[in-house]
Amino acid sequence: MTVCVICTEKRGTDGKLLAEVGCASGGEWPDVLRQGGFRARDGIMNKVNTSQLNLMLGLVVAFLPATGLANGMRLVSQDAFATGRGEAFVATADNASAIYYNPAGITQLEGTQIRSGIYGLYFDPTYQPPATAPNSGKTYHVKNNLAAAPQTFFTHTFKDSRWSYGLGLYAPFGLGLEWPQDTGFRSVAIESKLTYLRLNPVVAYKITPQLSIAAGVTLNYADLLLEQGLRARELPFQNFFRFQGDGLSVGYNAGILWQPDAKISFGATFRSSTPFTLEGETQFKLQPVIPDTHRDAAADFEFPLSAAVGVSWRPTPKWNIEFDADYADWSSLGTVTIHQATPPPFPVRQDIPFQLQWQPSWLYSFGATRYFDNGWHASVGYTFNQNSVPNAYYSPLVADLDRHFVSAGVGIRGRKYDVDVAYQFGYGPDRTVTGSTPPSQPGQFAGQTADGTYGFISHAIFVTVGIRF
Repeated sequence: MTVCVICTEKRGTDGKLLAEVGCASGGEWPDVLRQGGFRARDGIMNKVNTSQLNLMLGLVVAFLPATGLANGMRLVSQDAFATGRGEAFVATADNASAIYYNPAGITQLEGTQIRSGIYGLYFDPTYQPPATAPNSGKTYHVKNNLAAAPQTFFTHTFKDSRWSYGLGLYAPFGLGLEWPQDTGFRSVAIESKLTYLRLNPVVAYKITPQLSIAAGVTLNYADLLLEQGLRARELPFQNFFRFQGDGLSVGYNAGILWQPDAKISFGATFRSSTPFTLEGETQFKLQPVIPDTHRDAAADFEFPLSAAVGVSWRPTPKWNIEFDADYADWSSLGTVTIHQATPPPFPVRQDIPFQLQWQPSWLYSFGATRYFDNGWHASVGYTFNQNSVPNAYYSPLVADLDRHFVSAGVGIRGRKYDVDVAYQFGYGPDRTVTGSTPPSQPGQFAGQTADGTYGFISHAIFVTVGIRF
């Protein structure tokens, strides 16, 4: 994701705009800027790009769950037991993490329960330039490959009551990528980080012994950082553009769980979109023309709604087999504009638009669990996550592609404590991007695009501990 931050204009004697000559982002500069360089790192993109790219990249690095990368920046791994089953948990939802997977499931839980975990990930997105590029034959890796994401869920059901209550604290989105400066797409993307935290109180009601419903409120915080170059090269003149902003949003989630027979269960859940106005600042520099400059800025960014359905089949009490389908409406990310509160020095634009034009996508998951007499259980699972970012406006700040995940988990349920451990392996078949158009003018003016071949591999360990009172 990049934006046009500096443009030269030709105006008549009456001050009216006659033509826009170009953007100071790299390559050959218009006459007015040809003697200098520009680096927009701290100013203009502070609100919009930081909001979008930080939300996407910061959470990918800091909260990257193995099954959550395929949808750009979704983190769908929120519990080790569910992850061991390939995230196929909507129609099972029988521990406190149901607050995320399907809140109606908490009516199955007795007394007070707390479940906390941490997801540790090694991930390795890669990039290979096109055969026609000067740096063809090289393979680039992001700078930071390790990430960790914690989560905590609390539930309580009063004795002989049909009502259950829950509270979750987790990160449903996240992203964090930083590429080397010599990839060949520096003016398109350098770095992005997203931190997203959600506090989610829910209430569930058991209508009948077979049917439960639930609803909750989501209180959301997001912090986004985005950086790109304004020239094709970092040296000899410093040039960058950065936007960083944060904000709050309120949404809701709901769920239903129906088990008409001991051998089969159906579940569905819905999570609303969460629109943010991310407020912060832009920072940019273009030596020697523009010194280090800051401007207050803001951008509107809407995280998508999602809905999932699942069916669980239990042929015997020792087996649970489930299939889920999850839809995310990423079309909420179309054109994003960073608005700076005060006009920046000419030729920097006050309003900086960039094209995302993301597409809705699906996530399919399948899992099976075998229960043993001594309280132990073992699971296996598979997840397919469809990409959301089209070739036309492809961004290395997300590096999205179809991904496959296989997982396995083991756990034990004791009288008071539960422990689950899962391993997850992720693989993204190479995606070759051709004919992409930089979302903003810097990349276009520098003659750089996101074209090339992208790959992905990841390894994750998830540990979750539960306690019942």
